[in-house]
Amino acid sequence: MSTIRLTMAQALLRFLDAQYVSMDGVETKFVQGVMGIFGHGNVTGLGEALERSAGALTYVQGKNEQGMVHAATAFAKQRNRRQIYACTSSIGPGALNMVTAAATATVNRIPVLLLPGDNFATRQPDPVLQQLEVAGDYTVSANDPFKPVSKYWDRITRPEQLLTAGPNAMRVLTDPAETGAVTLALPQDVQAEAYDYPLSFFAKRVHYIDRRPPAPDAVKRAAELVRGKRKPLLIAGGGVLYASATAELAAFAEAFGIPVAETQAGKSSLPWNHPLNVGAIGVTGTLAANRLAQEADLIIGVGTRYSDFTTSSKSAFRNPEVQFVNVNVSGFDSAKLNGVALTADAKEALRALHEALAASAYRSGYAEGDIAAQKAQWDGEVDRLYAAEHEAGLAQTRALGVINETIEPTSVIVCAAGSLPGDLHRLWRPVEPKTYHMEYGFSCMGYEIAGAFGAALAEPDREVYAIVGDGSYLMLHSELVTSLQEGRKITVLLFDNHGFQCIHNLQRGHGSDGFGNEFRYRSNETGRLTGGYLPIDFTAHARSLGAKAYKATTPEELKDALLRAKGETVTTLIEIPVVPGTNTDGYESWWNVGVPEVSVSDKVKQASERMNARIQAVKLI
Repeated sequence: MSTIRLTMAQALLRFLDAQYVSMDGVETKFVQGVMGIFGHGNVTGLGEALERSAGALTYVQGKNEQGMVHAATAFAKQRNRRQIYACTSSIGPGALNMVTAAATATVNRIPVLLLPGDNFATRQPDPVLQQLEVAGDYTVSANDPFKPVSKYWDRITRPEQLLTAGPNAMRVLTDPAETGAVTLALPQDVQAEAYDYPLSFFAKRVHYIDRRPPAPDAVKRAAELVRGKRKPLLIAGGGVLYASATAELAAFAEAFGIPVAETQAGKSSLPWNHPLNVGAIGVTGTLAANRLAQEADLIIGVGTRYSDFTTSSKSAFRNPEVQFVNVNVSGFDSAKLNGVALTADAKEALRALHEALAASAYRSGYAEGDIAAQKAQWDGEVDRLYAAEHEAGLAQTRALGVINETIEPTSVIVCAAGSLPGDLHRLWRPVEPKTYHMEYGFSCMGYEIAGAFGAALAEPDREVYAIVGDGSYLMLHSELVTSLQEGRKITVLLFDNHGFQCIHNLQRGHGSDGFGNEFRYRSNETGRLTGGYLPIDFTAHARSLGAKAYKATTPEELKDALLRAKGETVTTLIEIPVVPGTNTDGYESWWNVGVPEVSVSDKVKQASERMNARIQAVKLI
């Protein structure tokens, strides 16, 4: 057996460089490169390997460990999970900074490979700088918190263990049903240890992503259920896009006259103006979709994990006869809500179910013009909100209307948290698939700018816009600098409403007078944060980092700034002051949040009574 002597870190990179995926006959290099921030836990091991033995892997210098993992996640999401970046950090705080982003990837079913440095395997210099010591279990390190947020976790305590850990990591990363964050903890001494690796370990490996067909009996069960229903509703989740099943979704809906609602991850599965697209579903849903969901006697969920926002805390489906057909590549998700499970690739499942229903000439029982009327009513509401004026300044919905009508329809928008995801889910009008990039599985504040950078890496020929609130911007904007460094322009649309206004609205809607959510000075009179707003100059901040920056306070200024930003060649920020509370809300949806049953406030107690009454009225599924 031929061997080559390499350090474990050098061998890891050589192995990663040889990984490919093949789907539908198209072969793609799987690992594009490594994003990293160096410290004593990885700089002399993996860092040396990246400097001298990286092969075709590209190194991208992160500025914040969480941010760079968000960027890698967004890259993989935009590439339909068929290409990834790995991410490396030092031990201790560097590693722990990646845990939140690891959970974000796993919740969203997006592949990302994490390579945090770890304690010395030999323990000779223990405790080293930044080492976490757990007296009751000395095998625990700062990398153990990755276990619950990773789909696969391993610690390489000997260089030869890479021979099994590497293929296992690839198995999970390339499996659509199991993918998420994969963590390989790398003790800093083992990274530098040499071993005689077999050359066969570094041969090109092609991981075939075969489309899983549905079982014939499962198709038969699903078709039988559908045939007995008059008012089905399709819910398109992210799985539609990852499976490249948008054409099959449209054909299925059109053949049987079934309206389509979209989750956050599934939005842009159909063009907004498709006659059967009734828009967003659930807590952040449209009136059209939510009313159809209330009446539906069948929900066909395609590639959705049925989060509480999708189901309105399981209150969205009020027909006593409602049942579910769940199309999902993951058995875990297809078994939800006691539905008929079609555990299969979305494209294959839609084709098979289409064929089975066509054989019996099935057609939904919606009244003539009913779906069109619901859609027309909602389209009129969006037009109203896009034109909304406010005496105190620019309304948030008006700003979104200007943006949607000004930027190119091929542009990609990225968002994640705050009040903006609700408005975008309801109001944004995408025409092309993959132009709406929302991280709402974890709704992780700080994803927006890092995610936009990752999307720009994946889509270099498109304009990419990060739509972000001032709260998320202050929390994590570091990869804006990375976008400048890498020459990958993004445009940051910063909505300044002086705080965490989404949660401020939620708070006040359940009995609070408002507490701790606005960016105000501490008042000498009240002792609380009730003074004037903090005067933050976001344009000056962006310029100090090297970006171009504009400020727009009117619709006309915003349109002009967008056109100017498009002509810029480097990352650009547009600061958009908006009036707090001018976002959308409601539309016959409900969200179950805990409200105190005991309080000195009568408003809180009344809110609790309303919440408990609603909980009692929810149809249990």
